[in-house]
Amino acid sequence: MAKTQLGARVDEDVAELARKRAADLGLSIGDYLARLVQDDTSGLRARAVDAAARFLAEHQAVFDEAEDNQQTVRGAHAA
Repeated sequence: MAKTQLGARVDEDVAELARKRAADLGLSIGDYLARLVQDDTSGLRARAVDAAARFLAEHQAVFDEAEDNQQTVRGAHAA
């Protein structure tokens, strides 16, 4: 395994594949790795937003009920 300047150990065949892919895209290896991280982060963000939307949709009735109860209680205190 070769040691990179980032301190990560990578098999030489994996490093070579990354260098070739970076060259195919016209990027430096650093820019290519940065793009991979950005793509991965964007994917994680999209999955998190989708999960949150599903959670809210599945539990909308609970939120509506809590909101209705909160408004009812406020009105009772004001009276």
